[in-house]
Amino acid sequence: MDTKSTNGSALAAFLAAGIGAFAMGLIVVLNEMGVFVAPTLYGPAGGVSGRTTLAVVVWLIAWGVLHGTWRDREVDSGRVALATLVLVAFGIIGTFPPFWAVVS
Repeated sequence: MDTKSTNGSALAAFLAAGIGAFAMGLIVVLNEMGVFVAPTLYGPAGGVSGRTTLAVVVWLIAWGVLHGTWRDREVDSGRVALATLVLVAFGIIGTFPPFWAVVS
């Protein structure tokens, strides 16, 4: 019986979350700069409905691709954790209005 241990599936979910958070920050910054305007998908919510939907789509695609690539692998959890934290931090920074003033 082969008891090979893999962590790729779990780490794919972690890194995909970081990619999704970064996508949200990037979409917000691009929207505030007037480079990209996400469509309004739900009128009462305004443009935030399109921005969050696009970020979720990016997250799901990243998760699917990473899971398909890493599901049978042992991946370095330290590097994935660091990359996830950096991506989440940049994503959060991108959603702060004072940052928009700097980049616009």
